[in-house]
Amino acid sequence: MSLRLIIADDHKMLREGLRRSMLDEGFDVLGEAPDGETAIAMAAEHQPDVMLMDVTMPGIGGVEATRQIRAANPDVKVVMLTMHADQEVVVDAIRAGASGYLVKDSAIAEIADAVRMAADGNTPLSPSLAASMLDEVRRAADEPEVAEPERSVSKREEEVLQLIADGCSTTEVATKLFISQKTVKNHLASIYQKLEARDRTQAVLSAVRMGIVTLD
Repeated sequence: MSLRLIIADDHKMLREGLRRSMLDEGFDVLGEAPDGETAIAMAAEHQPDVMLMDVTMPGIGGVEATRQIRAANPDVKVVMLTMHADQEVVVDAIRAGASGYLVKDSAIAEIADAVRMAADGNTPLSPSLAASMLDEVRRAADEPEVAEPERSVSKREEEVLQLIADGCSTTEVATKLFISQKTVKNHLASIYQKLEARDRTQAVLSAVRMGIVTLD
């Protein structure tokens, strides 16, 4: 079954180009939104698997639209599209619940792969955006420690978190730990609950702050 996709961007030519390209990649494109308000309404109506979301749009911007969409429709994944690898935007998008972050000059194949990765629960990042995110993680790790509620993360969950922090996919984690992908996903669900995280990126941020994992 084809992944169901909605494209949100205020530039009509870019939307139409992405629509044609994503159709060619085998996705079921349910529609296009020219602004954040429309994106929120379409997400509620169509419940897509993934939304490609522009950051800068008139009215409600992409980050706020993502926050509202994820709050109302937690199963909908959002991949942000940005003009520049802006660290502040990346961090805001993480906090809003975005599942992936790409710059707009990414190749079509890279965007298509990012949609598939997001739908599978992974966190696709453009290399320049990944660098920004890691900078933020390292900065957060260097900040004075703030007392947090005790979290009982198991040894196996620590191993899963470390591999995720190292950039491994669900399949790679399963292979390295000699467990099934379903077991990995179960561990991740438990980790999200214990760390009060929406996704892998937030879980890694929390785990670094708590000293559970390290970044090379």
